[in-house]
Amino acid sequence: MTLSGAAAGDESGNGPASGKFATAFDAASDVLQASVRRGDVEAASIWLRHGDQANGRGFGAAPSADAIFLIASITKPISVAAVLHLVERERVRLDDPLRKFIPEFKGDRRDEVTVGHLLTHTSGLPDQLPDNASLRQRHASLDEFIQGAIRTPLRFDPGTRYGYSSMGILLASEVARRIAGKPFVELVDETVFRPLEMTRSTLGLAPFRLDQVVRCQVENAAPESGAGSDASEGWDWNSRYWRELAAPWGGGHASAADIGRFLDACLRPPEGWLRPETVRLMTSNRNPRGVTPRGLGFGLGPAVASRGCSDQTFGHGGATGTLAWTDPRSDTTFVILTTLPGRAVDPHPRQVASDRVDAILGRVEDSN
Repeated sequence: MTLSGAAAGDESGNGPASGKFATAFDAASDVLQASVRRGDVEAASIWLRHGDQANGRGFGAAPSADAIFLIASITKPISVAAVLHLVERERVRLDDPLRKFIPEFKGDRRDEVTVGHLLTHTSGLPDQLPDNASLRQRHASLDEFIQGAIRTPLRFDPGTRYGYSSMGILLASEVARRIAGKPFVELVDETVFRPLEMTRSTLGLAPFRLDQVVRCQVENAAPESGAGSDASEGWDWNSRYWRELAAPWGGGHASAADIGRFLDACLRPPEGWLRPETVRLMTSNRNPRGVTPRGLGFGLGPAVASRGCSDQTFGHGGATGTLAWTDPRSDTTFVILTTLPGRAVDPHPRQVASDRVDAILGRVEDSN
């Protein structure tokens, strides 16, 4: 199946939508059309695939499912896929201690942190650095964030708890950079975007211009991005600084159609990409009993999608107002990208649309 983006201002996909698929697509569209009319959401796009039917659409300031959004933490599983490219080539193992590749990462039980801990959010590293705001205010380089992550105290003993950690993904990308001997941006492009023909995706901003990507609404934005304060205008989600930083934990840009392509590759890996056994590491639980289930890079189960989704579901959301998931049980992939910050309203339109899609397509016994 070839996933094509929507034509500007219209819907497109793999032929005329029909049956439950059309009903689900229209239900999700209705949510976003209403949100745009109310002025809650400035721009949004969706991509929906169910079985062999697929379709996408843009809303508001997004002309199509090919519009490029800041995807925030959906960047994480994409970054992890690039790291796993090196695992497949036996250049790094998941049980390797982090200090093997970053010798300066030592003391305070750091010797116990493995590469696998970084990818399942069990390393003990924090989500953001204590001085995150000041680093961004002075337009710190990515290397300064890396050095801060190497030095920051662990929050708990490695492997004993789950603690969502953007800094863990950052250090995993640093391991990959040191092993590959090239910028992580290049590694992601070579191992994920190009093989999967994700032509509307990039880590950082290049080769796109700032005026080619959708602006975020920053009022009620996440604290780490300035929470919508006027004082953070020079380093918030819309700043050239943040868009170009290429943060492997949240600095990716992509279209809804491209994210759909990535998720479907993680469901059925195309020949020449990651092996099926590697992808299973991403999409099945790697954490011990009693610790929040996580795949490598992906969240798992209904909590990352909709209450009716199966335990096989994998996906991720982003603070900028994004959500993407695949439920293998119903053979459904749904991507929704919006400009409304995830913490701005409850329920968020992304969740309302997601719930409606699952309510219609999630019933395996009678789905089309």
